[in-house]
Formats: sequence, C-alpha cells, structure tokens
Amino acid sequence: MKSYDNLVDALADLKQQGYTTDFNLAFDQIKCSSTGICLLPSQFSIVTHHRFEGDTDPSNSSILYVIESLDHSIKGTLINAYGAYSDALSDEMIRKLSISQK
Repeated sequence: MKSYDNLVDALADLKQQGYTTDFNLAFDQIKCSSTGICLLPSQFSIVTHHRFEGDTDPSNSSILYVIESLDHSIKGTLINAYGAYSDALSDEMIRKLSISQK
C-alpha cells in the first residue's frame, strides 16, 4: 500500500490513477452528488484505505477509502471521519467499511 503524508497529496495522486468519483456516505450507500451515482455495499469493493490525523488537533482525524465498483466502471474515493465524529451508517455499511480497516 502506498503511503501519503497528507490527504491532499493522496487525493491528487489517486485522481491521476483514475479515481475521479467523489463519494459521500448516505447511511446505506455511497453517493456521488455531482453524477447521482449510488452504490450499495454489495456493489463496490474497497481497494485500500489511508488514515490521516490533523496536524494541530488529533481529534481531527479522517480515513480515505479507495473504491471501485464491482464491474470496474467506477473508480473513486470516500473520505469519512472516524471515532466520535463518524457518520451514522447502516449495519451493512459498517461491516463493509470495517473489513478494510483490519
């Protein structure tokens, strides 16, 4: 797994590799607001993930998921807080994201 010093560098490099869709969590799916594309946990795989902590505030932490649809037609990224500030998710989505954190 490639290592990045910060989130900005990671996103720039991944975009060059074709991970151009910006996903957001939507309880039981991931969604791209600019295209309207939605994927359920059963429709995507997590290629890898990267954790980042804020320089001045360790509680300002995030995780970057590198995602591909199972048919490989969509490649993108998902940024989410972890810890106390993480989003509410369905049980299925929690299981999907937890697998990649091991």
